[in-house]
Amino acid sequence: MFYYVLKHVLLGPLLKLLFRPRIEGRERIPEHGAAIVAGNHLSFSDHFLMPAVLKRRITFLAKAEYFTGPGVKGRLTAAFFRSAGQIPVDRSGKGAGQAAVREGLGVLAKDELLGIYPEGTRSHDGRLYKGKVGVAAMALRAGVPVIPCAMVGTFEIQPPGQVWPKIRRVTIRFGEPMDFSRFAGLENEKAVLRAVTDEIMYAIMGLSGQEYVDRYAAEVKAAEAAARGRRPPRSAC
Repeated sequence: MFYYVLKHVLLGPLLKLLFRPRIEGRERIPEHGAAIVAGNHLSFSDHFLMPAVLKRRITFLAKAEYFTGPGVKGRLTAAFFRSAGQIPVDRSGKGAGQAAVREGLGVLAKDELLGIYPEGTRSHDGRLYKGKVGVAAMALRAGVPVIPCAMVGTFEIQPPGQVWPKIRRVTIRFGEPMDFSRFAGLENEKAVLRAVTDEIMYAIMGLSGQEYVDRYAAEVKAAEAAARGRRPPRSAC
């Protein structure tokens, strides 16, 4: 009930008024049945803008940190994300990927839309990074189509670290549904999962126009952070 009020009465109309999103290919989202919407992830605003323009409810896998913040603010944030259709996923530990797949399959088993960011984290520089294979595992195990999605302009309105977004127009593009039924029964083959994931990321790249980096975003962030830590102090001269 709160999801409906939030999307259609409170937050949804406000987002559409402020950001006036251009929507391309919305008719490619199926009206019924399970499907995965796989998108790039450039901004915290992505969590709200894409669901706001869809007629159907969509459930996202979100990092567990959004649900575990301390104090009153943390509890309110957790309550908001749950009400907005987000499912917490612990991204740490050896079984993190399998936990995410289980949660996603549970959503798809109910013939619902599942939203996922295959990169696993927000892009810190606006480029598109290598996708994790969980999206392929879910698509093959559930036998559902994948609709690629590109958020365009959200990095500019709210890059990582910026609390409040700038009020500018954004574009949301949905691509043709991708059918991977030709790989049925091969969901445990690593090479197949990698090939399917790369095909999805290539489709997202075509929609977004981003530069592609064949490395995981989290690894690049960690390497850049380590490099900054090793830099010698600047001279006072």
